Amino acid sequence: MYTIPLLGRGDFSEWRDAARMLAAAGISPREADWRVYGLEEELFEAVVPPPLPKGDGIAPPLTVPPGFLPLAEAVVCHTEPGRYHLLYRLLWRLQSDRRLLELAADKDVAWARLLAKNVHRDSHKMTAFVRFKEIAGVAEGRRRFFAWFEPTHFIVARTAPFFRRRFADMDWIIATPMGTASWDGESLIFDVRPAENPGHGDPTDELWRTYYSSIFNPARLKLKAMQAEMPKKYWRNLPEADLIPEMIANAEANVRAMAERAASDPPLFHYRLQDAAHAEPQLVPVSPGTIEALREEARHCTRCPLHCTATQTVFGEGPQDARVMMVGEQPGDQEDLAGRPFVGPAGKVFDAVLKEADIARDGLYLTNAVKHFKYEPRGKRRIHQKPDRGEIEHCRWWLAKEVELVKPRLIVALGATAVFALSGEQKPLSQLRGKPITMERNIVLYPTIHPSYLLRLPDEAARKRQHALFVEDMQLIKHLGETLAAQQ
Repeated sequence: MYTIPLLGRGDFSEWRDAARMLAAAGISPREADWRVYGLEEELFEAVVPPPLPKGDGIAPPLTVPPGFLPLAEAVVCHTEPGRYHLLYRLLWRLQSDRRLLELAADKDVAWARLLAKNVHRDSHKMTAFVRFKEIAGVAEGRRRFFAWFEPTHFIVARTAPFFRRRFADMDWIIATPMGTASWDGESLIFDVRPAENPGHGDPTDELWRTYYSSIFNPARLKLKAMQAEMPKKYWRNLPEADLIPEMIANAEANVRAMAERAASDPPLFHYRLQDAAHAEPQLVPVSPGTIEALREEARHCTRCPLHCTATQTVFGEGPQDARVMMVGEQPGDQEDLAGRPFVGPAGKVFDAVLKEADIARDGLYLTNAVKHFKYEPRGKRRIHQKPDRGEIEHCRWWLAKEVELVKPRLIVALGATAVFALSGEQKPLSQLRGKPITMERNIVLYPTIHPSYLLRLPDEAARKRQHALFVEDMQLIKHLGETLAAQQ
């Protein structure tokens, strides 16, 4: 039996160098006894391993698949006592079975992947739960910070580069029972000796408490999920954790209080329409069975949740006897505020293309597959979000009514969403573009791009090329519309 003494503090090169020597000497996993010595012994007493047996000098070079090295680098950081023997056993077996790591059911492979997963999770928790506290002293204008963290595994050296990238402009020390990492603006230094928690707070602790209490939503509290993401072992080093027990205890009462309070004010953009909303309503007679009647009915649509955040329903517009109907995806930010389709940036591109193709906009019926604006708020901006299948299905009823009332001979589907809403076809738009499809009541469907596609192209040359192709599409649509009208 050959005994290999290791310090065992997450240093991959320590195991790698020893494993290479053992394998070169032909030492099998059964003959290797991997020992982790005490830290004080290893630091202050030289542990000399026994000499390797003399081999014949013709040991083949070690080869491993690419996935083994990152797996081994993670596993050596685990605290499992048998991790070194496991890795050497995998290394030995890989010399005869290079595809071993692909066998997820193999006991050694499954164990190694589980250990690696635990290490990755511990590293993630370190990046999430380290709390820096400022300490006295400034060197050359750089502030100094200290953090205490208690990892489960030897991940300090593995995770410290994240903090070097994130906080390169300040000096810091992260101390743990598994070692210490420090950064002085030039060098990232590791010390394997365990540190002790000084246990002092600072004024930023109260800021953490204020922040956490502000974002805590009792209505969305899921205790098991919260404890899975923020295990209790980390609570004692998180200043905001002092608030958690009370927040959990009062969650139900706070939810009831939230329900009893009056509704909050609408988003700021609603105030742009405030004057119009409070103006004296003008009663205009609406005839049943007309686009105007359908538009009035759609104003109160609640078929899907999109109506909750949108300013208003953006219905179609144009002559009820239009020969050509243009169908887009959904209203954008400016359409949502104005209540009209195709008046935003994509609408301006669309108008320019219509002009080049010699098509009068006021002779078309313009609408969208979805009548409410779907978006994600980012600061003061509202970023367009693609409607999902359910939202398209809910709005299809309105679109079908528009087609029934307008009775167009030609419908132009601007984009894949419109194609799906009108035909149920889910093929890529590149396979459908420019290929007319005959629908019910002899209506012809012509798929093409949405004008917003031109706005998303980063390359100027590509944008000009696609613009020219879109103009050609519109010219073909004009010719096709005139041909279908002549056949009536």
